[in-house]
Amino acid sequence: MELANLLESCRAGDELAWEMLVRQTQSRVFGIAMTYVRDRDEARDLSQDIFVRIYRNLDGCKDADRFLPWLVRISRNACIDHLRRRKARPPARDIPAEEALRLVAPDEAPDEEMERQARRRVVETALHSLSEINREIILLKDMQGLALEEIARLLNLPLGTVKSRSSRARLELAKAVQDLMGPAGAEATA
Repeated sequence: MELANLLESCRAGDELAWEMLVRQTQSRVFGIAMTYVRDRDEARDLSQDIFVRIYRNLDGCKDADRFLPWLVRISRNACIDHLRRRKARPPARDIPAEEALRLVAPDEAPDEEMERQARRRVVETALHSLSEINREIILLKDMQGLALEEIARLLNLPLGTVKSRSSRARLELAKAVQDLMGPAGAEATA
């Protein structure tokens, strides 16, 4: 179903259309939430909250061509709100060790899975070492695929600033990854 028709059906209260829209966008919303909160369970809960916001505000996006940037904006704002609330009220408990362990995928060799997870952790750690604006630009451009013009509009920055920040952010991320991996890791990836 075309996105414009899908959105119109959702606005009309069609539950199947809403389910289809959620299925089409859930990995993107979850990815944004995961980038901000860095915890799978918390990201899942936050994703549900984001979809509630999207559902309640569907009338705010009349143009199907603007839906994706609109969805990213709502997701980003919900994540920032969540982090502000969490900062105001930190969790009362530490994360249990069981939650920190990840299961190995059955179709992947354990050493390959461990290597993939190690690389992912390095990139995530490097990403979170960036300044907030650079991290957001990488998230929006490289991970969510938004155009620089959309990012400029979303972050309320001039397009030239976003372009230069994007280049600097990628260089900063590459350096952070390289620093985390050290000389042995840099040779292995070369």
